[in-house]
Amino acid sequence: MRRGEQSDYLNEYFRFLQIVTGPMNEQPQHFLPGKPREKATAPVPRPDRRFYAQTQAFGRFGIRWFDPQIMPEEHFHGHIELNWLTTGSMDYVIDGRPLRIPPGRLVLFWAGIPHQTTAIDYGANHDSRQCNVYLPLDSFLHMPNLGQLTETMMGGGVVMLPPETIGADTLTRWYQDYRSGDAERTDILKEEIALMLRRAAVTGWDILMEPWIESLGSTTRAASPLRYVVAMIRHILENLSEPLRAEDVAKVVGLHPNYALNLFTEVMRVPMHKFVVRMRLIRARSLLFEGSLSIENVAFESGFSALSQFYVQFRNAYGLTPRQMRAHYLR
Repeated sequence: MRRGEQSDYLNEYFRFLQIVTGPMNEQPQHFLPGKPREKATAPVPRPDRRFYAQTQAFGRFGIRWFDPQIMPEEHFHGHIELNWLTTGSMDYVIDGRPLRIPPGRLVLFWAGIPHQTTAIDYGANHDSRQCNVYLPLDSFLHMPNLGQLTETMMGGGVVMLPPETIGADTLTRWYQDYRSGDAERTDILKEEIALMLRRAAVTGWDILMEPWIESLGSTTRAASPLRYVVAMIRHILENLSEPLRAEDVAKVVGLHPNYALNLFTEVMRVPMHKFVVRMRLIRARSLLFEGSLSIENVAFESGFSALSQFYVQFRNAYGLTPRQMRAHYLR
């Protein structure tokens, strides 16, 4: 496809996909299965909320319990989305492909791909409930040892974890931890999710939709721009501690640097340099909690070439200096 044709393709693609309000901007109903349906106290804002408010590329972490709903139109947002139904079933269309989500199974997919619920079976007693976990894409990409699970998600696959993986009791506890406003409980919750996914990476999963983004000759409407961006993301993550020039990233996918940057921004809804900084900050935060590296070495291991730059970026994102964050969480 020539450059002019690619541009026309993208313009048509994104006009068709008009970004609609993501799930974290909705007014959710905060209630638990089998409990009175009343609004819960909002969680205490975390220091990095400012970052998530500035970009649609990475959605904020969240959990919802609600009645399954048909979506009036497709949308996409910056999460790995986890869906779980108590009973009945739910029909999705993901990038124009239909699939059905059964009850009692945790289903995962990259919500950056356009998706829409089109039909719902509320079960024999018409009492189906749905739990969604919204895992920020940046957090997911930083999780270690996920291997093929990461590849499957970023390739557009939809997976279903074994029935014994999780149930309503654990999801209810997760929801309570999330709504508690306690930062430590929320961090433990996120660690539990990471361990669950790490276990799944070892024990396996069932495929509901095969990965398709890198398939040669794919004719799905989102495949062409997404395959380039996925390749760029992989290169960035594999070379995060090294200098990353736009020219080098563009070379990986064989595109002109300006076109590659514009394409990345169009698909991810954040400029490439901001994506790189965010991933470096997440790595730095993780290294800080390990406690064995000096602040200077944390900065350099995370890809920041100047300590002053690291301090400015870190404080802007988290509201604390690296030293303050380490002291607060490792006290």
